[in-house]
Amino acid sequence: MALTGPEATTPRDESGWIGSWVRADPVRAVGVAMILVSLAWRAQLASRGFLAADDWVLVAQSAGSDLTPGFLFTLYNNHFMPAARLLTWLVTHALGYAYWPYLLLMIVGQALIAVTFHRLLRALLRPGWLLLVPLGMFLFSPLTLEATSWWAVGANMLAMQLAMVLALGAQLKYVRTRRLRHLVSLALSVLLGLLFFEKTLLVVPLVFLFTACLFADGGPVRAVVTTLRRWWASWAVLAAISLGFLAAYLSRSVSSLRQPNSIFEVFSFLEQLLGSTLVPGLFGGPWRWLGAGDGAPVAAPPELGRWLAWTALVALIVVTLRLRRIAARAWVLLGTYLLVVAALLAATRLGSVFSDVAGAVPRYVSDVAVVAALCVGVALLGLAAPAAAPATGAVPPAPGPEADDEPAPPDDPAPEPVAGARQEVTPEEAVVEEAVVEEARAAVPAAPRRGVIHAEMDHGEAPRGPIPTATPAAAGPPPPTPAVRPGDTQRAAAVAGTSAASAAPATGTIPVAAPTTDGATATTPAAANVGPRADASDLDRMPDVLARNRETAAAALAAVLVAAGLGTAWTTARYGDEWATSTSRTYLETARAELAGAPPGTVFFDRKVPGDVVLNLSAPYNQQSRFFQALPDRPVFVTEAENPSVFDDSGRIAALGVDGPSVRPGPEEGCGYKLTDGQVVRMPLNGSQVDWFWVVRVGYLASADATATLRLGDGVREFRVQRGLHQVFFEITGGGDAVDLTLHGPGVTLCTNEVTVGNLIARP
Repeated sequence: MALTGPEATTPRDESGWIGSWVRADPVRAVGVAMILVSLAWRAQLASRGFLAADDWVLVAQSAGSDLTPGFLFTLYNNHFMPAARLLTWLVTHALGYAYWPYLLLMIVGQALIAVTFHRLLRALLRPGWLLLVPLGMFLFSPLTLEATSWWAVGANMLAMQLAMVLALGAQLKYVRTRRLRHLVSLALSVLLGLLFFEKTLLVVPLVFLFTACLFADGGPVRAVVTTLRRWWASWAVLAAISLGFLAAYLSRSVSSLRQPNSIFEVFSFLEQLLGSTLVPGLFGGPWRWLGAGDGAPVAAPPELGRWLAWTALVALIVVTLRLRRIAARAWVLLGTYLLVVAALLAATRLGSVFSDVAGAVPRYVSDVAVVAALCVGVALLGLAAPAAAPATGAVPPAPGPEADDEPAPPDDPAPEPVAGARQEVTPEEAVVEEAVVEEARAAVPAAPRRGVIHAEMDHGEAPRGPIPTATPAAAGPPPPTPAVRPGDTQRAAAVAGTSAASAAPATGTIPVAAPTTDGATATTPAAANVGPRADASDLDRMPDVLARNRETAAAALAAVLVAAGLGTAWTTARYGDEWATSTSRTYLETARAELAGAPPGTVFFDRKVPGDVVLNLSAPYNQQSRFFQALPDRPVFVTEAENPSVFDDSGRIAALGVDGPSVRPGPEEGCGYKLTDGQVVRMPLNGSQVDWFWVVRVGYLASADATATLRLGDGVREFRVQRGLHQVFFEITGGGDAVDLTLHGPGVTLCTNEVTVGNLIARP
């Protein structure tokens, strides 16, 4: 049957809305795909591991505490993290030692960061396929692996990274619009991060550096002064938050500042931090890991890999500096923030037992990965021009990716431009289209408008060539422009809201509204807008440079990206192998299986868990009584029992023994030391014990039930005596080379020749 009407002329879109969405903006579509792949990859990697090191301490503290403000606001290792404590408490009391809730929280956190970082890149940078380079650099960075697999790290760092991205995005919007709601977003972003990690305070200097380096004219001094004066409201908000938080934090914390042992320790730390961790990590390293017990491994890159990474970094800096003047400011931003982070780490980590490996721990610079990816994006692409706010006389922004370049079907209305969206073009096409757009813009009659619109051109980029102005019809054709593709003129006319052929004469300057001291707006030329400027001559030669070296540059970039991608895959896989080796998981699973098969009434003496499960530095949370506290069928721990048990270093249940000096044989044949009611008998040991915490075993034969008291130096312990042949274990704190034993029971006689004072052990 023949079709008539619109169905006969309008082709059916077999691919559906997904295909249309992809075609509208393929760069965005690939970016979303990269985010999904990175999340799936990290979830698979993290699921191979389990809780580790500090996780056990946080879980134990949560299991042994009620949900009170005192618990939430108690510092952990001098860290302020009430929100992380809240999440840990909720998971512990609901699901015990389940790891999947923490894994889910970390993946959700990573997803939020990935989406917001992608949006920040699209708002900040010029459009193009190269935008995927900084996105992929962050999404797959080995420097952030700990933050998406180890809960104690992720609870801090993921929140800080999210606060960084949200704060930078809010500041970017405030710089462009001066709207107060973006100041509120800026403040809330910082407060969000501070609820999880006090290091989020570094977001404050980062926001300032971001603004001064990328949006203020002039040299260092002038840029700082301009930044302070022009955006003082941001600094007032951030200063109030910082001072208030520091006052509350310092009143509860102890100083973490340390003194380096020598200048060589400082140099060794910096060499590790930059040479072994950060720079290799930016290019897919470290490619080789060094196991660090049950926690995450530390970076141990091969020497060749380190030099290749440094070579790639220097080459990237040199190339971007030649292509874009804004690249210099981007690298200054990265270097300055890195200096702040390194100084903080050196002041709090050097001079400790971990100072030898402090610079090789990737989690210490996982926040730098965000800044590095952002700065690389600025250096490669430059800054995007802010979209104009819709107002009377304003120049509408160019149609975005949602606008279809193809002619609309006869029966469909023409697509309207989307405010704020940007069209993906190649560098050569951008030069052509910018000239056409600027010609149309120049034809728009100037009119005062409300609000603040900053430079219509790229911050950090001057116009490529002179800005054309509209020419009246009687004056002849306009100056020649580069060749224009079909449809460019029409698209530019749509941008300007008028036809170039019918435009009124203009001066070539686009007036914008600027705030005055009394709150009104005043019209200022676009040339006076904020943002560092580049020499026009430098940018004019960029298309020629790109054209002459396109194949070489493309091949070099492809080689670097492939090498970095393969290196990242190898590094991540090796990290996964190390992370999958979980001593604590094996220990816990063994203990749970043993408890399930233990006879009723089994009781345990407390002892330390193995050092590779929980470090001794975490005492007293390295005790078995704390470690198993979140189990629903947790073991019963006592300080006195006749036949107690103990968990050995593998998590199996074993009989308890005592390793230490024993009393010398007593004088009574067949009895040893004979005690009656109220009699104190001194029994010398065949060794001496210092004043410490010990376990005592007393084997005895009693004629009836009674009580007895044992004294070891200043330590005294009373225990129960049962009729017959028995033994008793109990804890005592004392020291000396003899014990005094007293029996309490009229008519009761006790014989003993077995008294041992020492450390408890698991008997085979």
